[in-house]
Amino acid sequence: MDRMFADRLTEIAKVWDEVLDAFFLKANFRMRQILVVGCSTSEVIGQQIGQGSSLEVAEVLFPPLLERIHQRGIFLAVQGCEHINRALVVEEACVEHYGLEEVTVLPALHAGGAMTVQAWKTFSTPVMVEKIQAHAGIDIGDTFIGMHLRPVAIPIRLHVKELGAAHLTLAYTRPRLIGGPRAEYTL
Repeated sequence: MDRMFADRLTEIAKVWDEVLDAFFLKANFRMRQILVVGCSTSEVIGQQIGQGSSLEVAEVLFPPLLERIHQRGIFLAVQGCEHINRALVVEEACVEHYGLEEVTVLPALHAGGAMTVQAWKTFSTPVMVEKIQAHAGIDIGDTFIGMHLRPVAIPIRLHVKELGAAHLTLAYTRPRLIGGPRAEYTL
């Protein structure tokens, strides 16, 4: 790895820590809820999505994310790319807790992406699922995680709009408001 790329990764890691701190402060997770993350490592390093998957970027982004997941006792779902139908890597405990259906596919660098490969290598009992209804999400590089969020998503606005060269979108979800004009809500 050349010096310039290493310096760039160091800067990305610094920004990522800031993003994670701000995100988890605003997302307000409860135990065993699900965070879905979609990440184009290609976009992070300024390449077109799917054209430059980088294990080096995934190795920088994944550990601090997983550390915060474990601190909060929540589940992480890492979304793959369209080449595996945007399937997700989760821990087996998540599958059991939510009654999810396991599917058979192994994430690869160019069919799933670097973050799913990193999740598969790092999780203690990784399992692939095709769909999930997460309580919050982080989308790095416009990977379109919305299909894996619960129906009412609320954007989380941070001062950081990009991670490296990738557009950054964050959201949490809330239950639907139902009823008519006399209904009352606690938010």
